[in-house]
Amino acid sequence: MKQLITAGLAAGALAFGSSVWAGDAHTWEVEDNFENVGFAIENAIIGAGLVIDSTSHTGEMLERTRPATGSDKVIFTQADIYSFCSATVSRAVMEINPANVQFCPYNVFLYETPDRPGIITVGFRDYPEGEMDQVEELLGGIVADALMLEE
Repeated sequence: MKQLITAGLAAGALAFGSSVWAGDAHTWEVEDNFENVGFAIENAIIGAGLVIDSTSHTGEMLERTRPATGSDKVIFTQADIYSFCSATVSRAVMEINPANVQFCPYNVFLYETPDRPGIITVGFRDYPEGEMDQVEELLGGIVADALMLEE
């Protein structure tokens, strides 16, 4: 996987990322094909001892429903979201504050846009500072493993 841009962290940087803000998400871009990057993300999640609960094929859904919504804009060539949970990290953050249940399952997304073929954006949402930093460390480690970034 050819690393195009190590990007991604708005507030508080993980050891492997430089700071680039993309809304409320931590993102990285790589030059590769979508299937390779998706496979790497899946393997990194499984390699972390986690089980993927679901894979949302958001890009396919948006394209399939585009005519019904009256839109002619193609947003993604492909976009998927992997959802999973970590019993260890989830328990830790929810023991501190049970309301942190709202953040589980955790998601890693990837997408490619028509105007940037071969550039795959990978990321995860930004979580509140404090105990949720543990979740960002978990997700950052998964992305680092998948994209072969230095931690």
